Amino acid sequence: MYEPIRTKPVVQRMGGTTVDYPHSSRGEALDIQLAGHLAALLAVTDELGLDEAAAGIAAQVARLRGAQPARAPQGPAGDAAALHRRAHDLAARALLVAASRADTTVAILAAERMDAHAAALESLDLAGAL
Repeated sequence: MYEPIRTKPVVQRMGGTTVDYPHSSRGEALDIQLAGHLAALLAVTDELGLDEAAAGIAAQVARLRGAQPARAPQGPAGDAAALHRRAHDLAARALLVAASRADTTVAILAAERMDAHAAALESLDLAGAL
């Protein structure tokens, strides 16, 4: 069913043997994950046309990645409610990872974005009810 392993894997030991794959610490892995969530939130924020919020998110992505994030040109926004729900979910994911790595700046930013998108969804629901 499975092909047997023919060579022994190379694993880093306490003795300092060589490694054939890159290693990252838990902190580095959380940084990568957090930057990914923020980059996705940035894309949705750009699509919604929220320039001020996008600038703050882009600054945090740049801090985590060490380079400015690629920005998509702003196009016509699709379903605003769906975009706000997506942005709220992405901000919630960023908040969880920021809390795991004790990044207060990003945690505050993510919580503010969650509040803003929740308020936007509520106002869209009220406008739709009229």
